[in-house]
Amino acid sequence: MTAGTAEAEQEPVGIPERLRDPGSEPGGGVGPGPEPTERGVLRWAYARQRRWIVGAAVFTAIHQMCEAAVPVMIGAVVDHAVRRGGPADLALWIGLLAALFLVLTVAMRLGGRCNRHGSQGAAHDLRMVAVARVLDPRGFADPTADSGALLSTATADTLRIGLGNRSWVLGAGAVAALAFGAVALLLTSVPLGLLVLVGLVPLLWATKLLAKPLSARGAAEQAQVARATGTAADLMRGLRVLKGLGAEPAGLRRYRRASRAALAATVRAARWDAGYEGVTLLLNGLFLAVVTLVGARFAVEGTISVGEFVASVGLAQFLVGPSSRFGGAMSLRARARGSAKRLAALLAAPYAVTGGERALTPPVAGELTLDGLSHGPLKDVCLRVPAGTTLGIAATEPAEATALLDVLALRIPPESGRVELDGVPLAELRLDDARTALVVADHDGDLFDATVEENVASVAGAAPPGRVAAALAAADADQVIEALPHGTDSTIGERGRSLSGGQRQRVALARALAADPPVLVLHEPTTAVDAATEAKVADGLRTMREGRTTVLVTTSPILLRTCDRVVLLHDGEVRAEGTHSELTRDDSSYRTAVMA
Repeated sequence: MTAGTAEAEQEPVGIPERLRDPGSEPGGGVGPGPEPTERGVLRWAYARQRRWIVGAAVFTAIHQMCEAAVPVMIGAVVDHAVRRGGPADLALWIGLLAALFLVLTVAMRLGGRCNRHGSQGAAHDLRMVAVARVLDPRGFADPTADSGALLSTATADTLRIGLGNRSWVLGAGAVAALAFGAVALLLTSVPLGLLVLVGLVPLLWATKLLAKPLSARGAAEQAQVARATGTAADLMRGLRVLKGLGAEPAGLRRYRRASRAALAATVRAARWDAGYEGVTLLLNGLFLAVVTLVGARFAVEGTISVGEFVASVGLAQFLVGPSSRFGGAMSLRARARGSAKRLAALLAAPYAVTGGERALTPPVAGELTLDGLSHGPLKDVCLRVPAGTTLGIAATEPAEATALLDVLALRIPPESGRVELDGVPLAELRLDDARTALVVADHDGDLFDATVEENVASVAGAAPPGRVAAALAAADADQVIEALPHGTDSTIGERGRSLSGGQRQRVALARALAADPPVLVLHEPTTAVDAATEAKVADGLRTMREGRTTVLVTTSPILLRTCDRVVLLHDGEVRAEGTHSELTRDDSSYRTAVMA
């Protein structure tokens, strides 16, 4: 298990089996993810929905060509039915015009449906890829990864990339319409057709050139929105603490600054959008005016008929729409490129750990060994926890406990030394196997917006009947259940917000106990409960974990009293070992740590 580095080769991101969506493709799941580059993300988003995008492009092109044919058909009605024909001719041409509108309408509806599949389907697949990377058990080497930025990338950016697929559809329709209109004008008047063809080239080139700054503006906007989202998420997580400290005004000021920065970036991006649309509309209007003036002159000179003049003016006016849509396609593409760059950065982020290839062979006895472990404040820590025993670890500094938990939870590899399970280094085991056999439960474990039963049973797998109830009783959470309106079927809200701090802590502890791993590491599991409840929890832990290896990282004397052996971590080293009573009597540093 080694730390990932920016230079390390990053394998393409795929979708873990547990995150696969059977509806995404016939084989189940979205398969291998994209190459973690801007171009790779855009190419993958297109390839995943190719059939829908191609179908949408074909139907949109048909629709646009039918739209371009409408002024031509009206011109034909003027020349052949109104001026030189009778009622029968007029009825025939009107019938042909109605048939044209029928084809136009059907193509528009089918194209819109395929277009939605192509964009929303790609956005969904990209969300699955982003979520898979965020939830990847190998984690992120950068411990400062912002949850708000990750959320923004997995939602807003993936949607923009999906909408970027529409650029192909809009572009195909615009090109088809422009080509059809130019050919129709050439058949009406060669000079008019050549004028359109010659004028469209610089017009489309200018449209594409003007769209380039939109990518950078869009990326800056999304970055500021991500910061505001992250700030909001932080404030929501710490809302109870803020209220307890009376610090709501400070939190509000912090969010207001982040929100205003996001607003300013959005306004700047919107100004560029508005300016881009205004300039492209002006260029298209000037182009239309030139074509109309030339066509009118030809009609006055008799070079073209009245019907042909009507058709040419209608075509020239119609061509403003496809030209604008081509500009819109470039705008969508530019924004998609900015978002693809952000998603590619997420996918290319190096892993914190990689794990090994060795499978853990059952049965797992649960003997845990720390051999020369050094990480952060920890210095050459050596420990052995015999299988089936309970070890208490009292750290004089919180940073020491945090570093130890990070290593045991495989969130980050140690700087030196190793951790062994039944004599096998954790670094050589597959991550899923290691984390199933050795579970680390933090004191602030998150709960889900589900029932108590679902929260506790979420890690229990195919647990025998009664384990969830036994875990709730051991964590003294049965009193929590009695206070809820629907017992274990009560929904507790996001992050368990309908529960008090002590209730949340007991439900989270019950969840860890229900998992029943060979080795369970608990970090301060009773900080939010009173002494009487803590004593009940200590007894329940001892009973529930009988014959299993348990490590309690805590300074609670009530919990440490139940341990078979206690270790004191001081200045990053193992300074003392013994029972709680022995250390309390003989070691002043231990007394200060647990009795203060």
